[in-house]
Amino acid sequence: MKPARFWPLKLLGIVVVLFVLPVGCMVAAHYGGDSAGVWSSRHGSTHQAPDADTDEAVIQVYAARAARWRGAIGVHTWIATKRTNERAYTRFEVIGYRVRYGGGAVRVREGTPDGMWFGNAPTLLREIRGDQRVDDMIERLHVAADVYPYNDVYHVWPGPNSNTFIAHLARSVPELRLELPPNAVGKDYLPGGAIAAFTPSGRGVQLSLGGYAGLLAGFEEGVEINLLGLTVGLDVFPPALKLPAVGRVGFADLQRREMHVADSPVAESAPEVH
Repeated sequence: MKPARFWPLKLLGIVVVLFVLPVGCMVAAHYGGDSAGVWSSRHGSTHQAPDADTDEAVIQVYAARAARWRGAIGVHTWIATKRTNERAYTRFEVIGYRVRYGGGAVRVREGTPDGMWFGNAPTLLREIRGDQRVDDMIERLHVAADVYPYNDVYHVWPGPNSNTFIAHLARSVPELRLELPPNAVGKDYLPGGAIAAFTPSGRGVQLSLGGYAGLLAGFEEGVEINLLGLTVGLDVFPPALKLPAVGRVGFADLQRREMHVADSPVAESAPEVH
């Protein structure tokens, strides 16, 4: 049949619509506004984190548009924690320019948990509060950060980068059930050259060819296709379309959970979604 000869053009059209157009629109929006090319050093609090004086242990995960041109395509992610009775937050993140000057990429130190990222306001992705169980999770985050294999390597694309690091931490603490945004470029770069792994949420599986191409399916993430570091996908719980550069279009995926020693596994299996 003659129409069958046109399937390559149809496939190319699908790729253009799903992968190229969203990126083009975001690049145009990034450079077409009044603030095009403006870089801000603002890092002040956005007042999304509980006060550090609270006695509870806290874990929060944030994502904010990356600095400079990177913000047109992707986000920077980090984790903020506070142990029970601590009076300051610790931030877990990777900073790429540190490698350029001979330092380590991984930075784990006190900081503003919900601060602006070079003028870009962060979005809260996950929040877990509680007592000893949350303290135990924080200890495991520290251990995972210590063994991250790319402390001396950083590549904006396809990884390893800041989002590769947060995905690594999330796999080490699957209780976070962390679903990283589709525009978290580098999240699909699997450490050690692995081809298959659990998803960062721990509730699915993914295949990846060095972060250049891959497929992911999970209860938290839904279904995602990765092509050249760009992600297209469909989530069901809650419903949303995932587009490269744009991010999540639909219902927000913010989850807040309370974890206490008295919690039962049954109660833990049904986190509250807002």
